[in-house]
Amino acid sequence: MPHPDERVEYELWTNSNDECGPLCDEQAAFVRSFRGHAQILERGGYARFTPHYITWYCPEAFRLTRQCQSQCINHGRYCAPDPEEDFGEGYEGKQVVVENLRQLCVHRVANESGRPWAWWDFAMDYKLRCSMKEKKYSKACAEEVVASLGLSLEKVLACMGDPDADADNAVLSKEQEDQIGRGSRGDVTILPTLVINDVQYRGKLERTAVLRAVCAGFKEGTEPQVCLSHGEHQGLHFRRQDGESTMNF
Repeated sequence: MPHPDERVEYELWTNSNDECGPLCDEQAAFVRSFRGHAQILERGGYARFTPHYITWYCPEAFRLTRQCQSQCINHGRYCAPDPEEDFGEGYEGKQVVVENLRQLCVHRVANESGRPWAWWDFAMDYKLRCSMKEKKYSKACAEEVVASLGLSLEKVLACMGDPDADADNAVLSKEQEDQIGRGSRGDVTILPTLVINDVQYRGKLERTAVLRAVCAGFKEGTEPQVCLSHGEHQGLHFRRQDGESTMNF
């Protein structure tokens, strides 16, 4: 596990969809349980966290098909799977893409306002208040959560742009670029994926295990108190791009 300096950089590839079964439940539980640790680390300047959302594109030859029309925005440029895998009912993939985009923009606006940790509050509140299971997964519900956190809705909307435009979206194009592997990180192909100091974490997405992994990323002697008080240094598993496992003791 690389630990080049006194600040750890880590990212979580996740999804706003909550109808994907155990994987979605696992991600929601992790956001709730890890939020406190994440905010302590970021408020103290010890860590830099970035949320990410996987998106794919529809080949141009298929952009007028029902599948692309219901799962994509910006004329097929950015897509997400239909939550129910049924194009005839329930939510559509394009609604998931728009909400993923909103959450990316919430992080950007929060970061610009000096409160990057507010993303964790938004993500947790959204999952609690705007669930697909309760038929509340909507723009209106999301905007209520944005307002409750004191973030600028105007700036969030400006960041999101027009999902109906026949044009690239800078935020989502960046996400597609970031999915491609670089160095030891490897491609991001599944959800959830946690990357710490550019290395993919291969462990349980659980509060104690992830805190241990994040804490292993600090240069020796620079660990914050939240790491020392939990003794988070043992038994970590990561995987390099070449597939070989590495361990820290």
